[in-house]
Amino acid sequence: MITYRRATLEDNFTSFNICRAALEDFSKRSGVQAITGANDPETREKLWETRKPFWDHLANTSDNFWIAEKDGEAIGYARSILRGNHRELTEFFVLPGSQSAGVGRELIQRAFPDDVPHRTIIATPDIRAQARYLKSGVYPFMTEFYFERTPEAQKVETDLVIDLADASPASLEDLGRIDLSILGFRRDVDHQFLSNDRSLYFYKRGGQMVGYGYIKRDYYGPFAVLEKDDFPAILAHAENEAYKLGAAAVGFEVPTINSSAIGHLLKRGYRLEGFLGSIMSEKPFGKFENYLLTSPPYIL
Repeated sequence: MITYRRATLEDNFTSFNICRAALEDFSKRSGVQAITGANDPETREKLWETRKPFWDHLANTSDNFWIAEKDGEAIGYARSILRGNHRELTEFFVLPGSQSAGVGRELIQRAFPDDVPHRTIIATPDIRAQARYLKSGVYPFMTEFYFERTPEAQKVETDLVIDLADASPASLEDLGRIDLSILGFRRDVDHQFLSNDRSLYFYKRGGQMVGYGYIKRDYYGPFAVLEKDDFPAILAHAENEAYKLGAAAVGFEVPTINSSAIGHLLKRGYRLEGFLGSIMSEKPFGKFENYLLTSPPYIL
């Protein structure tokens, strides 16, 4: 018998294992590595350690978090967050072998209700999952690539002033102003988490903040700038910081409309890794030519 219940923070490790098993199954079916480094046993072992802070943040700030169980064993889960009037489905995974029993339909109905003006998903290319999303009323309007390379020292030539920052009340106002301009909604709670998990940089011109970006040895993003032509300098700075941190790789989640970032990354010899993601919504929104997604891309 399959039952459904609201999940809690204590279910996070279980949900992570469901996510990993589902992505590994997708990797085998598609021939594309869905989790960077997942073929390395040491990386797999440490994956939960590196993902746990993000996972805990999603659980602590989720609006809907549901788990499906069969005879007391978890077989699937779905989670969404609500930021202003924007609902985002952050995860939706069902174990292989349980994906044709109506579990996905029931989880989506509970975790991703059509109760706000705006809903989005960053989706994998899994056709079965995308069919479920289409039935829930969201449609792909943009793809995103993951670019990666070994970092090297970079000379950053720009008129931008690049400062380390924190998510103080004044900073949150600046971050909110840029998010409203580029995404259409604020997400202060995410900035508070990200600024504790990663280094937050402000990009300023003429004394005014014109963008922000997050950098950590293992994860990069989100980045948002009011002028898209600033991306080459910002990405050079991020690669330089990755080199200083001794990172084995530096990578960015790039909306395909962001030609400024893609042109720079290709020129620098970045490789396409992983799979194409789809940004899905009821209708197109945002200025994604001015944006790079959060990595890992569970949230915009």
